[in-house]
Amino acid sequence: MNQSGATMETIYAEEEEGKLKDHCGVIGVYLSNHDQNASRMAYYGLQSLQHRGQESTGLAVADGEKVEHFRAMGLVADVYSREKLAELSGHIAIGHVLYSTSGKATIENAQPFVSKAKLGTIAVAHNGSLVNTEPMKEFLEETGSTFTSSSDSEVIIKLIAKNYKKGLEKALTDTIQLIKGSFALCVMTEKTLIGARDPNGIRPLCLGQLQNGWVLASESCAIDAMGGELVRDIAPGEIVIINDDGVLSFNFGEKTSKKTCIFEYVYFARPDSIMDGIGVQEARIKMGEVLARESGVAADVVIGVPDSGIGSAMGFSKASGIPFAMGIVKNKYIGRTFIAPSQEEREAMVFVKLNALKSDLFGKRVVIIDDSIVRGTTSRRLIQILRKAGAKEVHFRISSPPVKFPCYFGIDTPARAELISATHEIEEIRQAIGADSLAFISMEGMIEALQSCEYEDDKESVRTNTKAATHRDGFSPNGASNCGYCQGCFLGEYPMPMIGEIGKR
Repeated sequence: MNQSGATMETIYAEEEEGKLKDHCGVIGVYLSNHDQNASRMAYYGLQSLQHRGQESTGLAVADGEKVEHFRAMGLVADVYSREKLAELSGHIAIGHVLYSTSGKATIENAQPFVSKAKLGTIAVAHNGSLVNTEPMKEFLEETGSTFTSSSDSEVIIKLIAKNYKKGLEKALTDTIQLIKGSFALCVMTEKTLIGARDPNGIRPLCLGQLQNGWVLASESCAIDAMGGELVRDIAPGEIVIINDDGVLSFNFGEKTSKKTCIFEYVYFARPDSIMDGIGVQEARIKMGEVLARESGVAADVVIGVPDSGIGSAMGFSKASGIPFAMGIVKNKYIGRTFIAPSQEEREAMVFVKLNALKSDLFGKRVVIIDDSIVRGTTSRRLIQILRKAGAKEVHFRISSPPVKFPCYFGIDTPARAELISATHEIEEIRQAIGADSLAFISMEGMIEALQSCEYEDDKESVRTNTKAATHRDGFSPNGASNCGYCQGCFLGEYPMPMIGEIGKR
């Protein structure tokens, strides 16, 4: 891509979006002791979910009578002080971390959103993306609603608030049956915490138990950070209502096929999370093993691109017998505000973020594993780093299939024309990035890797832990054995009908 006429915003977007980005993470805490403060526990959870969004964060808390909230731009550790958490006092809390597309990083889009009305206050934190935002927004505007943000999450809270006079449960079910797309929701009133997951389960949400309460979180690592225990994943099409009576669970719609975002396992989720019965690190290791079987090559060392390529590199090493080495060191202190003003500095930026260990690479045939190739720019510069460190050969292996289509369900992907795999064959990509060889895992191989990681004991825990929630209408959460995957970004086949290139928030 010719960058000579690129604007600063374009440059920023290109350098920062060499990887796909998940839009956000959500957390919800309900403490049974009403004298305790849930905001500190939620803070620990948000710290653990920081990888899911680094642009803004917010908390809303309730004490049984009123709801207070706070939103700010920046990282969790920078935004919340001890004093601020003490001010946000209440035994219920929901929190959010956001990543938004370039140009939309504004405080107006920060969450949770809060709506105050005569019948009470509602707060909503949302992970995902709606595909019918515009018609829903037009409908709400025609009936008197106004909007302060460009976020589709504001549509959700406006719909709930509009129907709140019918009661919370009916307002939730009516809203969820109107919206289409992906959503993992944490909703809060003065007295209640609610979680909901879309009928396809595209975005993740799980339930955990604390010594003195309950947790809802995008990933189980957040529950671990609070000293809690993972109970189970919220099932597709499930609503859980948490209050002093415990956890009530029910199904809000017709049963549909489960289509969890497969990129959660490839890249988004932290390696120490367990998601829909599958350990993320275990899945990545297995993907590497399959990759070695499908596209083995003679080499002296295997390395992974930090951080999400490490697990697959370990698996590739294990299956191939080629020694694993660190190879690349990542500077973890380069933030999203680092914008280089010139072409020369833009080219050098990757050398600031990543550096090679010459002792691992010099004179060696190197296999480097990464999770994906988006535009190809980052891959090319990675290979330059390895060659500069003295690598004799560089063989690039990717632990996901070629990304050829945009995502409409909560991942920030470029337009299809900007995805290198959509417009180039594999050999053309290899030449463009400068690798000696290039191979991607097959779609069949990736599914095989995930299915081999399903925990038998997790399937049993789903059955036994239903005692942690009362189910109505004969509804029972799905186990890992029923897990399917959204493969839209690879195959262009989406969990629901898509028309044209829908704008993404």
